[in-house]
Amino acid sequence: MNKLFNLHNGEEDKAKVLENVRNSISFSGSNFWILACAIMVASVGLNVNSTAVVIGAMLISPLMGPIVGAGFALGMYDFSLLRKSLKNLLISTLVGLGVSFIYFLLSPFKEAQSEILSRTAPNIYDVIIAFFGGLVGVIAVTRVEKGNPIPGVAIATALMPPLCTAGYGLATGKFGYFAGAMFLYTINCVFICIATFIIVKYLKYPAAELVDKKKETRVRNWISIITLLMIIPSVFFAYRFIQQQRFYEKVSHYVTKEFEEKGNTIVYRKTSYTTNPRRIELAFLTRKFTSEEIKEEEQKLSEYGITNTRLIIRQDSAFLAQATKIQNNEVSNDATKIAAELNAKIDRYVFKTDNLYSEAKAIVPGLKSLSASKQEILSDKDSAVVIPVAMYESENNLTDAQNKTLQNWLKARLKVDTIEIYKRH
Repeated sequence: MNKLFNLHNGEEDKAKVLENVRNSISFSGSNFWILACAIMVASVGLNVNSTAVVIGAMLISPLMGPIVGAGFALGMYDFSLLRKSLKNLLISTLVGLGVSFIYFLLSPFKEAQSEILSRTAPNIYDVIIAFFGGLVGVIAVTRVEKGNPIPGVAIATALMPPLCTAGYGLATGKFGYFAGAMFLYTINCVFICIATFIIVKYLKYPAAELVDKKKETRVRNWISIITLLMIIPSVFFAYRFIQQQRFYEKVSHYVTKEFEEKGNTIVYRKTSYTTNPRRIELAFLTRKFTSEEIKEEEQKLSEYGITNTRLIIRQDSAFLAQATKIQNNEVSNDATKIAAELNAKIDRYVFKTDNLYSEAKAIVPGLKSLSASKQEILSDKDSAVVIPVAMYESENNLTDAQNKTLQNWLKARLKVDTIEIYKRH
């Protein structure tokens, strides 16, 4: 068991490790240029939403150096090394913010993509990743054979993307993004540093200065305070994240059971968790609801454990046409995906029918309502054919002459070669 858990096996000479750590702290010369280029690569990757490019930037980033240096300095009570490490970490942070700020300020594409949004709401899971990723990184630094962990640590701890996201927040005036990204960056820095401190103490690196018990206790107290300052809000954000995911799961179950499994085609769906009350917005291809039916459906929400939530069913064709104009920066990650699906469905199934009923009523006065859509029909060859269909309401069936007049008018109005007309019952 001692051999299994003993970190002294394969350990590099302590003096050599410290020399390597000190050399990796400085951000002058080549390290400065590597950092600036890595920041630029990461900013482009975030801007075009390319995960591969962002990962590449993480691998070439030298940001870990001063953070590991600060951890070694705290573990060895080397306060001159600590000052140097913190100074260089501050310089590298300012360089990162400056380069990313300039890039996003000049970039014509300023929409917040998913790669950016994922770095704006840190939680306790980011603390766990930073801490254990830092442990692996420091253990690798102290080995004779460095092995494969270093690239993985660079990717897992992800120092570069949140720093670039903070620059994006400054450049676009989205200070909520800036605050969230800087908090994530701070979490990564602090817990990599703490992980380094623990390994340095475990491996018994000698103290650089004679330290009395009072000074040693002060260092430990400050580490504990900073740890709590990072963990407490992270736990809160994690709790909120879990509650939000559970809410989305309940909404998805509700929509599936109450609408989709009953044969209703949903062309628009948006769930808002942060509003008060929360909101579920739906739009259907052909199904129409009365106000009483909407109220009944809303009352069913409590049966699925969904509370303080309002159900909104969009039924006008003007809204469906307007929904195609939804911008990525106005909706959440889930809503962005839904909007893209909506655009495809609207193009295939929905006419732009503004004022359709009011115009048709002037031609056929007996109409009480009129809607038009494109229905998908399976043919004998198992292939789907989309045909235009109009549904109307009236007290009496239309005469053959009225039906023919309405059909010819709809063909011209909707620019179609054929259309089938049915009375809604």
